[in-house]
Amino acid sequence: MPVQLPEDKRLAVCLSPDFDAQSVWIGTFRSRSQTNLSRGEFGAEVGAPRLLEVFRTFGITTTWCVPTHTMKTFPHAVEAVRGDGHEIGAHGVFHEYIPSLELDEERRLLELQVALHDSLLGQRPRGYRSPALDITDHTLDLLAEFGFDWDSSLMGRDFEPYRPRVVTGIDLEEGNTFGPPSSVLEMPVSWILDDFPELESFKGSALMQSNETVLRRWIDSFDFAYERCPGGVMTWTLHPQTIGRAHNILMLERFLDHVTKHADVWFPTLSEVYDTWTDGPDPE
Repeated sequence: MPVQLPEDKRLAVCLSPDFDAQSVWIGTFRSRSQTNLSRGEFGAEVGAPRLLEVFRTFGITTTWCVPTHTMKTFPHAVEAVRGDGHEIGAHGVFHEYIPSLELDEERRLLELQVALHDSLLGQRPRGYRSPALDITDHTLDLLAEFGFDWDSSLMGRDFEPYRPRVVTGIDLEEGNTFGPPSSVLEMPVSWILDDFPELESFKGSALMQSNETVLRRWIDSFDFAYERCPGGVMTWTLHPQTIGRAHNILMLERFLDHVTKHADVWFPTLSEVYDTWTDGPDPE
């Protein structure tokens, strides 16, 4: 496997919060409801400090993907993340829905967020996660153009990074065709290992899963990877306004109690995973 974990580690677990705050409601959901905005405020003022406390308790360093809107609206909350030594990755300007953008606008917003990371944080982001985990045919090329090392938006693997390929042609009878592997390394994600679709409530939506169901699914996923995919990498997507609710924080702590019983689990940032990568042969 191209990832070279430390010699005493069997599996990498990356807990990677998306610190959307109010931007997810404005950008992706296109809502300016004061109630929805207050949910984002909860994420910044209550959820993020709770999550940071959990990470301190377990001695975990993580990668937070942060829209620049959050950096400007809640600078003290983002500074607290940096103060605890966590990595900050790019996550859009205002949690814009990427597939709706024309190429020029997608490039402009990517250029803007890189500049804002540089001016607000003093460094460029090494990695990117698309708001809403969706990209265009051009996103990977734009990330390479702006010098990104990694992306974490796609789902073509479960427990290993890979070089993603854009589907360049869809043919229902002859099969699809791919472009060349990207120079950007993919840190794959999954809706199954994402708290927002599983645990967020929308006026009591029946779609919200029970904590017992989600916890069992997360533990089963971890156990499979640990037992059957040595040298693998798992990425969880967490949202402070979701996982930061009292009952969800308790679930996260129970999950981490299970994971940390395994002394050979590594908790790196996504850029630390990237730094262990060695390219293997291209896919056929």
